[in-house]
Amino acid sequence: YMGTLDSRHMAALAASRLMRAVHIERHGGPEVLTPVDVPLPVPKKGEVLVQNEAIGVNFIDTYHRSGLYPMALPAVLGREGAGRIVAVGEGVDEARIGTRVAYVLVPGAYAEFVAAPAARAVEIPAAVSSQTAAAMMLQGLTAHYLCTSTYPVREGEVVLIHAAAGGTGQLLAQLCKQRGARVIGTVSSEAKAAVAAPFCHEIINYASGDFAAAVLAATSGKGADVVYDGVGAATFQQSLAALKNRGTMVSFGNASGPVPPVDILASLKGSKALVRPSLADYIVTDEEFRWRVGEIFAAGLEVQIGATFALDAARDAHVALTSRGTTGKVLLTPPTAAH
Repeated sequence: YMGTLDSRHMAALAASRLMRAVHIERHGGPEVLTPVDVPLPVPKKGEVLVQNEAIGVNFIDTYHRSGLYPMALPAVLGREGAGRIVAVGEGVDEARIGTRVAYVLVPGAYAEFVAAPAARAVEIPAAVSSQTAAAMMLQGLTAHYLCTSTYPVREGEVVLIHAAAGGTGQLLAQLCKQRGARVIGTVSSEAKAAVAAPFCHEIINYASGDFAAAVLAATSGKGADVVYDGVGAATFQQSLAALKNRGTMVSFGNASGPVPPVDILASLKGSKALVRPSLADYIVTDEEFRWRVGEIFAAGLEVQIGATFALDAARDAHVALTSRGTTGKVLLTPPTAAH
């Protein structure tokens, strides 16, 4: 471990040592992801330097890459990971060195090392692997805020979850079930139906037609109390049709592309509500962040890691994720962790 170094020594060490990272110099398809050697980051005041053991791959990374969510370039992609603290910045307790931690919404995660705010690097319980922790942060916290805060799911309610075989979908279905809801999950293939089935009460394959009609048929014509839609353009209109009057449409992702402009007069007939939440708004304070992380680590969730790629193969990971060929979580393994 590097220990605590004053900023001058730390900067000298970082400058003398390179690490592997994946960055982009322009927006585009997976081909713009480029493995490079860059200097180690230096933990500033209140930060820790984490040596990554597992890095999460998320749809938001593909939005940053494509330019749907613009960012300053060049940039190292990635927002989530888990590993061990190897150095601390000013004001951080040296006793944290050697601790396994996970983090989320920290830029530059597609790398061997990342500098993260100490308050947002949470200790991983001994029973949880670094891989599982990395798989739970963004998607687990998303699932948690969706069903506890954006629309607090109550016992006996009907919940419709799109992409139920995906990482977020699996975790959200489990949390909604724990809250006593009846969970209907949609999937895009029979293979994914088999993956999602243990987490849902019913599965609808939306490749086979009108899922709104199937939801209405399953609920005696009433519809769902809430729809959690991370798919976007392809499912949006039918999702509204699957909602009961005074139901809530939660549009939290754009896996199939962004939702086109909405005519609220026509779309929200029946006093329906539309929400467009974002994780950052639900972990504003360190207290709320720690509360949510504590709850997801304690929830006994089954976390499925669907595919793992070497860091240098981030391009392949993006292709797999966006081609809808994956279930569960996609992770990257940095070279230092692979040995």
